[in-house]
This record gives sequence, C-alpha cells and structure tokens, in this order.
Amino acid sequence: MADFNVLAIDLAKNVFQVCKTNSRGKVIYNKSFTRKKLQELLIREPMSLVAMEACGGTHYWARYAIEHGHKVKSMSARRVKAFRQGQKTDANDAAAIAIAALQPQVKSTRLLSIENQCQQGLVRIRELLVTQKVATAKQIRDLLLDFGFPIPKGDSALFGALSEILEDAENSLGMDFRMAIESQRKHLNQLLARLADIDARLATQIKADETCQRLQKLEGIGPVNAIALKLTLNTVEHFRNSREAAACVGVTPIQHSSGGKDKIGSISKSSGCKGLRSTLFEGSMAVIRQLDKREARTTKEVWVKDIVARRGKKVAAIALANKNVRTAYAMLKNGTDYQPSMLAA
Repeated sequence: MADFNVLAIDLAKNVFQVCKTNSRGKVIYNKSFTRKKLQELLIREPMSLVAMEACGGTHYWARYAIEHGHKVKSMSARRVKAFRQGQKTDANDAAAIAIAALQPQVKSTRLLSIENQCQQGLVRIRELLVTQKVATAKQIRDLLLDFGFPIPKGDSALFGALSEILEDAENSLGMDFRMAIESQRKHLNQLLARLADIDARLATQIKADETCQRLQKLEGIGPVNAIALKLTLNTVEHFRNSREAAACVGVTPIQHSSGGKDKIGSISKSSGCKGLRSTLFEGSMAVIRQLDKREARTTKEVWVKDIVARRGKKVAAIALANKNVRTAYAMLKNGTDYQPSMLAA
C-alpha cells in the first residue's frame, strides 16, 4: 500500500463522521454518513486504511471493513486526543483520527473475532454480577451493623444471620426497613443464581477451548483467569515481546526516564487491564497461601518463596502474576505447553 487513502471514522450509533485523506494526510473530505451510507462507502471504496478509535462498535466495523478488502487500525482514544486541533467536534475528532492513523508510533489496539467477542461478553457480564453481588452483600452488612448485628464474612453466614434477624419480631428493626432488607436478600439470591448460570456457561466455553485448558496449567490460573488471558493475549502479533504483554495487563512497574536516568516506580492502579490484574493477583495469593503450608516442589515455587521472604507476599504475588503473563504470551506465540521444572527428589 504505497499509495492509499485513509478513511478516519468517528464512530457513533447512527450518524458517523468520516474524514477521507490521501496517504500524505491531505483532506479530501470530512462529512457525516448514516449507518447505511457508511456501509455503502466501505463497499465501493478501493483498498484503504480504515482508522477509528477503540470504543463501542469498533469490532463490528473493523470486521466489516476487513471483509471488504480494507486494512484497519483502531487506536486508543487517549492517543488520538493528542492530535485533535480546536474544540471537540465530530469533524475535529475525525481529522485527529486521520492524523493519528499515519503516525507509526501510535499502536493499534487488538481486534476480536466474533467467537472471542462473545466470550469477552460473558466475562464482562460475570464481572458486573460479581460487583453487584459484593455491593449488595456489603450494604446489607453495613446497614445491620449500625443496628448492632455484626455478620461474619461469607454468603452462607450472611444468609444464616439474615434468617435469624428477620424472624426476630422483638428486635429494633422497623417493619418497612425489615421488608426492604428482605427484598435485598431476595435480590442477592437472584444475583447468585445468575452468577451461577454465567459460571456454568463460561465453564462450557472453557472446557471446549484448547487454549484455556493449556493456560490453566500455570500456577494460580483458574478458568476465569485462563479465558481472560486468552482474550487479552490471543493476538500475539500485537505485542513485540512478553514485557509489552505484561505491561498491557498492568503487572509491570511504571517507568519515568529523564536525562539518561531511569526511575522505576510501583504498579499503577489506573493503567492496564484492571479486572484481569486483580484476578491474577488473587490467584497468585492463593498459590502463596498454599506454599506457606508445604515445601516447594518446583524451581518456580522456590523463586516465589524467596521473594516472599525478601519482599513480602503482595510483591511476590505481583511478581508471579507478571511471570504468568509472560509465560502465557510465550505459550500462545510458540504453541507450546507449560511444563514446570521439578526439583530433584
């Protein structure tokens, strides 16, 4: 594609702004299209670079453009923002996308197939249900604690305590408040049932997915982490090396370099895949808790125990999560299986 046009699309629901430029960045036009007109444009245009921000609808339009012979570059909105001139308008946004698409240092985000996008949808639904379940249970506990009813951790303990509290007609709870707590208990039950349904559907997907089965052999990687890692790292060509993959997940320390001096900071909580990083950390902590109860059996477990002794459990958990991401990337890139190095008997 020595000489090609750029179709920069500012995505929306029904009306799309398209900025068409040549390969040198000269604007040919910048105007709006309806959904149907945009589909017709992508069909009749010769092979072009279709550029857009990564947002709702990106995967659909990327697949549609590729089906009709175009190249696609989707970019982070934060990267595109640096190229916008003037006020935030659809036309200025489309022009910024066109400029950013021609910059080699602006990386493309990953694109998902329909199968992977459906799996990602299941993971996202599960994450929302878990958030709602935790928030509902915490609210019930906090409200009842103010009435002098401390409730231990755990769902079974919560439901057991609620049965006793709500059945006790002589406690200080008013009738309306009592009914509201009962309604929240039913809501929590519904959330748990829906969560169990999603977990069963995810289990079916994971059981039939050979990549997820291989990833579960890593220490601290269960079914949910396996499918999340697969979705994040499946497009291995998106990363130059394993460190980029780990940085994408957010398990590498932030770096600030100036004047030839490199400063390595801590793990950023605002960057990377927050949900995946959190579950990887919890999986690593589970491994560390098990290692507290037994001797190391592999060289990797010896390495983890050594970090725990020197830096503590949380640092060791992040280090293990980092190593797991890098190992998973190598497994997907090379098509290999994980084989831990066992200690000599």
